[in-house]
Amino acid sequence: MPIPSTQPTLSHVLPDVLQEGLSLVFCGTAAGKRSAEEKAYYAHPGNRFWPTLHEIGLTPRRLQPGEFPLLLTFGIGLTDVAKLHFGNDNELPRDAFDVAGLVEKIERWQPRMLAFTSKAAARAALGHGPGYGLCEQRIGDTRLFVLPSPSGQARGHWDIGPWRELAKLQWS
Repeated sequence: MPIPSTQPTLSHVLPDVLQEGLSLVFCGTAAGKRSAEEKAYYAHPGNRFWPTLHEIGLTPRRLQPGEFPLLLTFGIGLTDVAKLHFGNDNELPRDAFDVAGLVEKIERWQPRMLAFTSKAAARAALGHGPGYGLCEQRIGDTRLFVLPSPSGQARGHWDIGPWRELAKLQWS
């Protein structure tokens, strides 16, 4: 059995949190500045990721960003489309996105579901901008889902509804 991936490579801003048997992997665009500084996913205090995971029942309590490796115990993993860069989406270079690397990871670890934590992440990975919710497209056997961004900078587009829909799919 492969060892879970929770260590950063020399060039990754944040480590992938991946292993076999995951029910769900969240995929962002890239680490934000605060996340890169703290070496923790979704670390900005205005980000809704951690409180939302608890509110929709995917974690038994609200985890702190530095506790991100604990997600593996709940069958949840983390990655980003851009592993070598950090910052706001509009600050990332055009060649920041490693779609082939993402596909390779998903095919290797085969989670049941890959959920993009923004339309920007989905667009970068899929080459088109799907709507929120379950996608027809798959990566191997892994189903794909698009969520509204939990970033504080995306407050105008926030809707917990698709997050609740994702949680329901996890239990079905």
